Amino acid sequence: MLEDVKQEITQLTEKVANLNRLLQIPVLQKRAAELEEQTSVPGFWNDPHTAKVVMRELDMLKKKILRQQTIGQKLKDLELMLELVQEDSPASESDAIRKDLEEQKKEIAEYELSIILGGKYDNHNAIFSIAAGAGGTDAQDWAQMLLRMYTRWFEKKGYSCQLIDLSPGEEAGIKGATMIVEGELAFGYLKAEVGIHRLVRLSPFNANDKRQTSFAAVEVIPEVDIDPSVAIKPDELRIDTYRASGAGGQHINRTDSAVRITHLATKIVVQCQNERSQLQNKETAMKVLSAKLAQRMEEEHKEKISELKGESRQIAWGNQIRSYVFHPYSMVKDHVTGYETSNVQGVMDGDLDPFVEAKLRKEGAGKQ
Repeated sequence: MLEDVKQEITQLTEKVANLNRLLQIPVLQKRAAELEEQTSVPGFWNDPHTAKVVMRELDMLKKKILRQQTIGQKLKDLELMLELVQEDSPASESDAIRKDLEEQKKEIAEYELSIILGGKYDNHNAIFSIAAGAGGTDAQDWAQMLLRMYTRWFEKKGYSCQLIDLSPGEEAGIKGATMIVEGELAFGYLKAEVGIHRLVRLSPFNANDKRQTSFAAVEVIPEVDIDPSVAIKPDELRIDTYRASGAGGQHINRTDSAVRITHLATKIVVQCQNERSQLQNKETAMKVLSAKLAQRMEEEHKEKISELKGESRQIAWGNQIRSYVFHPYSMVKDHVTGYETSNVQGVMDGDLDPFVEAKLRKEGAGKQ
């Protein structure tokens, strides 16, 4: 039995070596050293924007290098433990090794995923939006269900999320919502969820209890650091204020605290209503606008828009990336990877990791 464990450790060691070559550790170490030198140059902190960008990259590199070193050391420790355990040793000792081995497998799987998530914006926070599509009231209810599902998932990932805009539905649910999601690799993970999500169920809004198909779209863009050198000029904007709607405290509906900003040249519109003051709403809306304009600039220099936000498709039949079936059977199926589960309730409670990881691994395999 211990021979099987030894073989698995050998296989994991070989896998980690391959991942290290893919990650190019010496290159990362050289780049980290260069950035460290930059931080020690007199006047480095006089430019807050550049300093923030440099420190973000340096922090990411240090985490990757440390993770690689930690995993390598744990594998060596495991090999040493195995050498000390004999076939006739107490079962508790071999059980402990197997437990450590399983934990190491999980850590290496996460390490592999972190290498896949090595894109320019993957380690940025994310601006996450949901919009109801075809399906009327059912679609608006579905959008609200998705908002709950993702909020639960953010909690499981340890991400913090700030709801900045919420448009209530006419009868139930929501027409749309926008959040800023903060955490390690937030955009990297969330980009896997971009697309049309379809729901099939018995409609609670239909007197005849008929089966209804509804759609909602998920869009994700990376939050970018605002560069003062490309600041948005006031004459490029139209800023409207209005009375906020929905839940949000006593200030809601008493003052025109909500802000809608239109970038005149591109017709991009952003709005924020969930902060406590008009000034705070304006600052948050400008942050979202900057991200959307940065995205637009990226798209102008790329052949495939999907690299940042996925293809723009009608929120209706034939375009879904995932189906959630509540009736006549229970199943959630991803149409990109083929991954599926019958545990619909678990998914709706935020158990999304298998879907997200399957999508990212599929995309990562295509790039290698």
